[in-house]
Amino acid sequence: MNTIAGPDPYDSTTPSVSVPDYAANLAKGVKGLRIGVPKEYCAEGVEDEVRESVMAAVKEYEKLGAIVKEVSLPMTKYGVAVYYVTMPTELSTNLARFDGVRFGHQAEGVEDLTEYYKTSRGEGFGSEIKRRIMVGTFVSSAGYADAYYKHAQRVRTLIIQDFAAVFKEVDVLMAPVSPTPAFKVGEKANNPLAMYLADALTIPPSAAGVPALSLPCGFTSSGLPVGLQIIGPMWSESLILQTAAAYEQVSGLWEKRPIIGG
Repeated sequence: MNTIAGPDPYDSTTPSVSVPDYAANLAKGVKGLRIGVPKEYCAEGVEDEVRESVMAAVKEYEKLGAIVKEVSLPMTKYGVAVYYVTMPTELSTNLARFDGVRFGHQAEGVEDLTEYYKTSRGEGFGSEIKRRIMVGTFVSSAGYADAYYKHAQRVRTLIIQDFAAVFKEVDVLMAPVSPTPAFKVGEKANNPLAMYLADALTIPPSAAGVPALSLPCGFTSSGLPVGLQIIGPMWSESLILQTAAAYEQVSGLWEKRPIIGG
């Protein structure tokens, strides 16, 4: 991060913000750190063992001198809906360039230009990407952009305001990474909605443009890993890494491995 962070003269999307030495503060600890636990992130839908592992980690932070309080992010419930309107729209627009002429997979043995586009994109994109392109094209089309995309952007602003307000009360937030532990490879491949809902707790920070980190914090009774999500205000990567390092030193979880396979 010390190497790749910061402004890039060849990338107009990178901001001109000074880059701290991320490794310098790792050993500073968390005494006096104000930790917020969003009640919406531990509500219905979050499995008991996931919630218990996360709260056990929060208790460890209290032992290290942190101050914990419950906070609220009421717009959390709209995060998935906002994301799966705005993201496919932007994806549809950005992937339009992958037509086999300028970028992307190039189909062979096709002479008609329209068929060439269809074949190149049909062969080059997987089923999930095609699904998102179709959704994005629909919600950004004439007659639907105001009803879907623009409305989702307004709700996204409310999510941003949620985080801005709560970070006036606390320094970082802690929550589960996912409502459930890891599922088997391919288990939900035919159930896109279930896959989308697995992102319900990581989407809001991304929608708000704030950094977050995933840290192992325990295992379920069946040996599956549980992740602790540490979220901070914009440009607080150094604080998040410092916070994670403090728990990592006392948890000893790097010595354990999840049970995978039969």
